[in-house]
Amino acid sequence: MPIVTIQQGPRQVEQKRELVERITAAFVETLECPAESVLVWIQEYPAEN
Repeated sequence: MPIVTIQQGPRQVEQKRELVERITAAFVETLECPAESVLVWIQEYPAEN
C-alpha cells in the first residue's frame, strides 16, 4: 500500500482534491495498484513557517 505524505502551506480544498487525484492516478498507472490502496496524507502548516 503506497503512502504519500505532503507537507505544505494552506491550499484551497479543490486544489487538494485535484492533487490527491493526480497522485493516486500516477501510482495506479505506474505501479498498477488499486486506487483504494493509495493513501495520501496532507499536513498543512501556516505560510509564515
